[in-house]
Amino acid sequence: DYENDTFLKDGKPFRYIAGSLHYSRVPAYYWKDRLLKMRAAGLNVVQTYVPWNFHNPFPGVYRFEGDYNVVEFIQTAQNVGLLVILRAGPYVCGEWEMG
Repeated sequence: DYENDTFLKDGKPFRYIAGSLHYSRVPAYYWKDRLLKMRAAGLNVVQTYVPWNFHNPFPGVYRFEGDYNVVEFIQTAQNVGLLVILRAGPYVCGEWEMG
């Protein structure tokens, strides 16, 4: 809501408190644990990059299983009560090789 200098969620003022967790740097086994810790710390949003070269390392090769399963990461965040800000590539900053 630009007029009132506030974010709205479902038409109501909403204050988001976010932190970053780069799923591409954390094994999938630990995602839920890390997300629960973020929630316990009072965060209500997790933001994450989607580094395209993580999922598409070579022409014609695409990885979206296991540690590469961004959909599972988003669903896990939702299951622990976090909203997600998805920062899609192809270029990402975040000290990631080849951006």
